[in-house]
Amino acid sequence: MPDPRSYRPKPSEIPTRPGVYRFRDPAGRVIYVGKAVNLRARLANYFQPLPSLHPRTATMVTTAASVEWTVVNTEVEALQLEYSWIKEFDPRFNVKYRDDKSYPWLAVTVGEEFPRVMVGRGAKRKGTRYFGPYSHAWAIRETVDILLRVFPMRSCSNGVFKRSGQIGRPCLLGYIDKCSAPCVGSISAADHRAIVEDFCDFMAGHTTGFMRRIEKEMFAASEELDFERAARLRDDLAAMQRALEKQAVVLGDGADVDVIALAEDPLEVGVQIFYVRSGRIRGQRGWVADRVADGGTDELVEQFLLQLYAGESADAIPREILVPVLPPDRATLEELLSDVRGAKVQIRIPQRGDKKTLQETVAANAAQALALHKTKRASDLTTRNRALEEIQAALGLDEVPLRMECYDISNLQGTEVVASMVVFEDGLPRKSEYRRFVIRSVGGESGANDVASMHEVITRRFRRLLEEQATSIPAEDGPGGGPGTGPGTGRADELGPMLVDPETGRPRKFAYAPGLVVVDGGPPQVAAAKRALDELGIDDIPVVGLAKRLEEVWVPEEEDPVILPRSSEGLYLLQRLRDEAHRFAITHHRSRRSRSMVESVLDDVPGLGEVRRKTLLSHFGSLRKLRAATAEEIARVPGIGPATAAAIVRAVAADSASGRVSVNTATGEVTSADTETVPAASPDPATKES
Repeated sequence: MPDPRSYRPKPSEIPTRPGVYRFRDPAGRVIYVGKAVNLRARLANYFQPLPSLHPRTATMVTTAASVEWTVVNTEVEALQLEYSWIKEFDPRFNVKYRDDKSYPWLAVTVGEEFPRVMVGRGAKRKGTRYFGPYSHAWAIRETVDILLRVFPMRSCSNGVFKRSGQIGRPCLLGYIDKCSAPCVGSISAADHRAIVEDFCDFMAGHTTGFMRRIEKEMFAASEELDFERAARLRDDLAAMQRALEKQAVVLGDGADVDVIALAEDPLEVGVQIFYVRSGRIRGQRGWVADRVADGGTDELVEQFLLQLYAGESADAIPREILVPVLPPDRATLEELLSDVRGAKVQIRIPQRGDKKTLQETVAANAAQALALHKTKRASDLTTRNRALEEIQAALGLDEVPLRMECYDISNLQGTEVVASMVVFEDGLPRKSEYRRFVIRSVGGESGANDVASMHEVITRRFRRLLEEQATSIPAEDGPGGGPGTGPGTGRADELGPMLVDPETGRPRKFAYAPGLVVVDGGPPQVAAAKRALDELGIDDIPVVGLAKRLEEVWVPEEEDPVILPRSSEGLYLLQRLRDEAHRFAITHHRSRRSRSMVESVLDDVPGLGEVRRKTLLSHFGSLRKLRAATAEEIARVPGIGPATAAAIVRAVAADSASGRVSVNTATGEVTSADTETVPAASPDPATKES
């Protein structure tokens, strides 16, 4: 692993002018490209002590072996050169937005003598006008099929067009009046181009005037008693209306806008863009990209805009671009896009009205697309098998860890310490096996608490395992069947016996040993978990920790972590396991915090004991709902009389005036006394507290 100090340039060697820099690995490959207004100041940020760097930055600078730069005159030139180098070198540490499929466009070959309308994909060509992109090719074909009766322009391939001209007979579309048949001279090139221009104007959003003209012609034909032509124009109007109904009006001012939204997590970013032209949604695109750089949302937005618009034609860039967060070099980016478009381009955040509502819709699409991407990745059987095999190979396990358990600790400034245990079997959550723990031995600072709490929860969980295995009965007497085994067995219904309760015949809740124990944390938490297993005499269950900083996998008594590739399905499965444990721990902690908050408010209410306090909490659910209730509503709770209800109203009113606020050190969440705490997700009904 290269030491950044070995290739750090002297500050005096680095210019203070704008420029673009490249980091290269020992093999000479470009792994990162960036731009800077001041190269010296920007590059100095990369050569700070490694602990002070962002985890992804630290990974990049320790992967690189050299850095070089190119000076330019302006920030706009730096932006252009950065895009060119990213496109040329495809650096691994730059975010790259790529389609998982090729999005279709509606293309009109205006550069030909007899222009043709068709579905186009891939790179744009000169002499062709594009509309879209659309999500599906069938949507384009359906729209074109409707409009060809109104705009009978050519839609056939060059081969069909040439052959029809040679035989002097048009194709089927010519006979059914969906083509004006220029191939056989039924219409001149000038008249055919006029039809094409009307079609392009209609697709560009200039629909109102054209439809009014058709409507006037229809009424005129009716007055002249030319009912056949009037009926044809009526059908044309209906066809155009059907085509317009497929493109919803979202902006009443008829603006040309691109609306962009992002959905992020620590590993990936989902991006959605809606193309709005003349107030109507013309198309939509979406990406999911790996987060390999250390930038925030603003830099992700800048990189996306640069990759989306740089190299595009002028008509592909709208007058206004709506984003969730302004890019750091907004003015420079606006200048670059304005130069490409040939007119002013504005990048801004919508604050109110239809545009803000539309961006919220785009953001919801981005979140759904990212969630769907993760779901598809997790639900694929082949992918899950590969993930488990990668984990086995990376950790040197004797068997594939078909059952994995993960533990996480959550606390509020050292109090209300809880732990979660989640279970994945065959790479999927087994929610009926989830368990929750209330930590009993708490003391000292939060970091020390996490280590001690991890030791306690591992001890309690595996002591129960040993106790239940010691009192278990053979599986043939229960529902599972088969010979018994010890720790290390995986899923009972597939891999070994069921350790069952002799009274109920059901599996004991701690009866199954995992193939791998994962703890949320680094070496201290891993050492605590390993020590707990050693004290119990269990030496055949492997333990690892997944640290959040660099997503490193820590193994007990190993000085260096196991580094799985970012594209590894095994790492992705471990991250899902860790994130689920964290979510479950936070959910448990919030419910206990809400309960204790209500009980503390009601401590001094005369005549209100523990049982009635719990009844109130069960009835109202949160302090916020209790505060909103009237004395009459409270008095309807069983066991609460009018006098006690009035005392409760006075108690919560006095607590509201105190304005208590708490901060969760585990999550950074600030919660005031009047906040209604809602779990992030409802746990499985079978989940138990242990």
